[in-house]
Amino acid sequence: MYCSVPPRPGGCPRNRPAGPGVSTRTDLYGTRGAGVAGRLGRAWRKGRWWALGLVLLLVVPPLFGALALRVSYAGDLRDDARTRGRDAYWIGHAWVDGRKEDADLKALAERLRGTGVKDLYVHAGPLEHDGTLPAARHPRARWLVDGVRRELPGVRVQAWLGDVLANDGPTGLRLSDAASRAAVTASARQVLDAGFAGVHFDLEPLQSGDADYLALLDDLGRLTRSRVALLSVAAHQIDPLPGAHSVLRLVSDQGKWWSQEYFGEVARRVDQIAVMSYDTWMPLESSYGGYVAQQTALALEVTPEGTDLLMGLPFFHEDDLGHHESAETVAAGVRGVRLGLGRTDPDRERFGVALYVDFAEEPGDWAAYRAGWARSG
Repeated sequence: MYCSVPPRPGGCPRNRPAGPGVSTRTDLYGTRGAGVAGRLGRAWRKGRWWALGLVLLLVVPPLFGALALRVSYAGDLRDDARTRGRDAYWIGHAWVDGRKEDADLKALAERLRGTGVKDLYVHAGPLEHDGTLPAARHPRARWLVDGVRRELPGVRVQAWLGDVLANDGPTGLRLSDAASRAAVTASARQVLDAGFAGVHFDLEPLQSGDADYLALLDDLGRLTRSRVALLSVAAHQIDPLPGAHSVLRLVSDQGKWWSQEYFGEVARRVDQIAVMSYDTWMPLESSYGGYVAQQTALALEVTPEGTDLLMGLPFFHEDDLGHHESAETVAAGVRGVRLGLGRTDPDRERFGVALYVDFAEEPGDWAAYRAGWARSG
């Protein structure tokens, strides 16, 4: 959807064994060099400990982190840690711009039959940088809404709207601008008028603690409650270590993590919150699955009982720094979700997974979802 150890010091020559009455320092440097040798020796010892400290700082925490994630990925799965019938599915713009037809809708219905998918997030944007939404972006909205109601009774269609946030850059949506926030709310009203059951927002990169975003959610919540509609958001991951978002901000303005407290602030303002629990940088299935288990637990701890918490699963296939296809698998993600749910809040009903995204999926993604999450046995 919308990151050396310094070179080792040269060190001293190897000392030869000192004979009776012969100083090793004298043997190496001569009598006049004894004081220099002493200073060099002390400097080397001091530098050696400094270098060792850096090694411990840079290498040991990641090793312990990897071990912790591997441990988090281990354990037995609870049989009841499966779909609650509240899953969601991100689908692309082709569903509202005229590229999809009735046959595609019937195939979608067949694909979702027997799963726990309750909500479709269909891309109806993007928003303009001033928060407005041209009506021409979703000309076939009514066809999709009516068709899903006919083919998939009980499944809700929400308008997925998003934009890149400026974050002090030259272009993008500026949430600090009250007029832009008002325009975003008007755009939400526009898609609700078009027949959508709710509005799903994905605004990135969103820094932890952004008060303007909370103000926008307050405005949107008043609108959706008055219309008996859903307000849903895609959320950044939660700090895997305390203060991780603050450390990352020192080197990049690209929001990656939110504090757990801020995640809870967002979750209290919406009907659904879907964690984008992919693009994690994890290199192995075990570390990815353990990370998802950790993220699931952190999110469950602060998401109100009245809010649907959804954990994202990667129905896409790429290989880059942020996402390793061999590691971020649906099977590993599902296992992590089930472990986190079973350990933290096994009786929670308002919980599910969100599948990203239809135009990049492969058959194996659905097979892993069905086997691990959507059906018992």
